[in-house]
Amino acid sequence: MSRTGRVRVAGPLAPFAGGFAAELEQLGYSCSTAEAQLQLMAHVSSWLKDRGLESGQLTTARLEEYLAYRRARGHVHRFSPRGLAPLLVFLRGLGLAPDATPSPVITASDRLLVEFEEYLRCDRGLAARTVEGYRWMAGLFLASRCAAAGDDLRLGSLTAADVSAFMLEQSACRSAGSLGNVITALRALLRFLYLRQYTPLPLAAAVLAVCAAHRAGASRTLTAGDVARLLAGCDRRTATGRRDYAIVTVLVRLGLRAGEVAALTLDDIDWRAGELVVVGKGGRRDRLPLPVDVGQALADYLKRGRPRGECRHVFVHVRAPYCAIGRWAVSHVVARGCQRAGLPELRAHRLRHSAATEMHRAGAGLVEIGQVLRHRHSTTTTIYARTDPEALISLARPWPGGGA
Repeated sequence: MSRTGRVRVAGPLAPFAGGFAAELEQLGYSCSTAEAQLQLMAHVSSWLKDRGLESGQLTTARLEEYLAYRRARGHVHRFSPRGLAPLLVFLRGLGLAPDATPSPVITASDRLLVEFEEYLRCDRGLAARTVEGYRWMAGLFLASRCAAAGDDLRLGSLTAADVSAFMLEQSACRSAGSLGNVITALRALLRFLYLRQYTPLPLAAAVLAVCAAHRAGASRTLTAGDVARLLAGCDRRTATGRRDYAIVTVLVRLGLRAGEVAALTLDDIDWRAGELVVVGKGGRRDRLPLPVDVGQALADYLKRGRPRGECRHVFVHVRAPYCAIGRWAVSHVVARGCQRAGLPELRAHRLRHSAATEMHRAGAGLVEIGQVLRHRHSTTTTIYARTDPEALISLARPWPGGGA
């Protein structure tokens, strides 16, 4: 008999105890933690029964009332909303408990953002992450209109001066690189507004470009010694260290983006062919060769570091629930590794630049580097040859007529 089988749940939550126990096991919780969560479920169910309440009445106010009761009874564990999180996620997934927050009031700005998001996803075919960024920036722009005009956005009176005023406001608190993202998103919004006849004039051209001057001598790469220190800082005697070592190795050797690393699944690795399928921007799927050291790092993690579970993603959290890590977690792995190695704090994308630079130093041309990094346009790859003018010759077009 399992430890979870010893817990008896009475009251309105009793019919769902078996399903909760199965979900805890599927998510990878240990037997002791699963037993404690079921005991908490039994306690909540008993509290609801004593007050004549059903599971659907477990509102935010009722939860606060229960937690106060639990603390008053002297419980020193799981007396906060975080401790109740696994149970609440399970109940809300079944529709047995209301959401934590009521549905917000839908404003004119919210309706427009939903329409803009649908346009980006369906008409433009942009990736989910790009749509998320564009919508967030559009929300900032519309919020500035709401601050001046309330719920009435008055888009028909939008002028180039309004666009310039917003850009000036953003330029005061952003770097040149960040401002470039603002420009791209704002132009997409203004094109959408004109296309759907919310504005009488095409104002996308009113968003001026930014000249991003790179500092001379500023390096965006790590040296070979820095990369070696970063890898050596991963304690491969532990599961966390083996996972972090595999993540850094993939970033350094293949130049993947953080989101691409997080999206890798077990089905993307073809061990027999020695290839790796990478899902990049716009859902593009590319097959890359799997170097020996990358394959060894992945195999070591999968055999001796990755927890067992239903999740098919390669990289998962080291503590239950064993679900896929996100792109921010990948960058956090790199930042934490820099701290251990005594390096300035860097993010995952810096290792992409380092991988390209190492390929360039090893004799690879810009065309080959662009193929490995899966760039759509060759001009994107020129950033890695900024300090080597000779490498740009291969991309230069001949002068018409053959003159010098």
